[in-house]
Amino acid sequence: MFDILNVIELEPFLLSFKLAAITTVILFILSVPLAWYLSQTSSRAKPFLEALTALPIVLPPSVLGFYILVALSHNSPIGEFFEDTFGVRLVFNFTGLVVASCFYSLPFMVQPLQSGFESINKNMLEASYISGKGKLETIIKVALPNIKPALLTAIIVTFAHTVGEFGVVLMVGGSIPEETKVASVAIYEFVEIMDYKSAHIYSAIMVIISFLVLLSVYVFNSKMKKVGV
Repeated sequence: MFDILNVIELEPFLLSFKLAAITTVILFILSVPLAWYLSQTSSRAKPFLEALTALPIVLPPSVLGFYILVALSHNSPIGEFFEDTFGVRLVFNFTGLVVASCFYSLPFMVQPLQSGFESINKNMLEASYISGKGKLETIIKVALPNIKPALLTAIIVTFAHTVGEFGVVLMVGGSIPEETKVASVAIYEFVEIMDYKSAHIYSAIMVIISFLVLLSVYVFNSKMKKVGV
């Protein structure tokens, strides 16, 4: 037991959780209006927006990471603007990881929220509008409270998915201790140097975390179905 504790460095895990927490908060703020729009619109552009939003699910992480790296590098207009104006580099640091993670985990936040919004009784929304509530107030006070299972699924799965990122974060952030070396990158480096003992320990921790996260989602959703929420 003590031998295992000596192998584990907490920093990669803490960095992974910090990245996941920040990414989840940002994506929640950005995804609620996007998911609401997609759930309510009948625009011809809807399939295009849905496909664009879901693209990170099917796109190889290395491909997505490469294009994010190119888009955020100092040689790009975006990277040059942020570095010259704010003195902030967007690659090979924690800021770059947050930006990349927001792109990579976007569908895991948007899709559950969209499904939840689409399941709401339209009469409930109409009643909210008739009572004088605007769209923003309707979303906050009517829609979100009535999609608790979808809301929890979106938040927890986004968090867990971000914790487990590898290809995108390695491409955009590299492996800088206490800056971009998250748990998944640490596991990769252990395997590279054939330190399978440490790789097993770190991987086991990630498996346990992932399982507990998913278990909590299914247990909560099961309870919500029983009470009719």
